[in-house]
Amino acid sequence: MPSLIESLRAANRRLSFQLDSFSARQETRPSVMSPETMATLLSDLLSAGAGLRAQPLPARGNDQDFDRELDEYRRHVERLRDLLPCIHRALLMERARIEFRRSRLMSVAEWASASRQTL
Repeated sequence: MPSLIESLRAANRRLSFQLDSFSARQETRPSVMSPETMATLLSDLLSAGAGLRAQPLPARGNDQDFDRELDEYRRHVERLRDLLPCIHRALLMERARIEFRRSRLMSVAEWASASRQTL
């Protein structure tokens, strides 16, 4: 079973990769975070949080490696918090795009149905 610092280090690597990937995509073309990416982020946050709650934490300053990993984890959580409005905006835009296409498809279907009835 991995130690708390190993688990936190692994979560930090995954969080860093996911957040960097999403941020890079946002710079070139705003996109929606995939459900898989969101599930991975949530899983990493929940597992790291459970690990931090499950064991007593070393006193600050006693373990510099742990302090560094904890600080990095905190930065990732804050970065995700800062990205949430962008993610929300992208999801709303995607929803509007899907609704527009659904509305158009319904209009075309109604037109096709009406055209068949007049023939």
